[in-house]
Amino acid sequence: MAMMPPAAASSLASTPRGIAAPPTRTASLCIRLGVVTATLFAGLAAASQPVERHAAVVVAMAKREQELEGIRAMTTEQLEEEVVDLKGELFLLRLKRSARQEFKNSEFGRMRKRIARILTVKRERETEQGINKRLSRELDRKWKQGIVVRPPPSLRENKEE
Repeated sequence: MAMMPPAAASSLASTPRGIAAPPTRTASLCIRLGVVTATLFAGLAAASQPVERHAAVVVAMAKREQELEGIRAMTTEQLEEEVVDLKGELFLLRLKRSARQEFKNSEFGRMRKRIARILTVKRERETEQGINKRLSRELDRKWKQGIVVRPPPSLRENKEE
């Protein structure tokens, strides 16, 4: 076996099978006077953004809290109807995407998150009533079997016009 210099041997010995690891990137973050500057690759400035994003995050959180208050104000039957309507809208969005019609791609995430929030509130209410997870799933199965398929609200509005 050939002799390697100690520096080369130490870098190869730390990786499996003696394969040299790629050089590591150095990253640093400088915060000064309300401006964030990210520095990558030994001092090259990659991006500089104002810290105003913090205000946008606060506004988004406030909107989310308002939405949750609205959801919590609904009855359980209203929540179930809302879930059915939102799933119908989601189905229509999928149809539009497959037919290559115009649609907003962000609506997918918005609707899925709203459905998740509604189902979370529904589950919170079940835990307050002392319903365990197994019973909750049984009730969900029965509820899903009893759903009457109807067009989502957007289609109903179009038919009325």
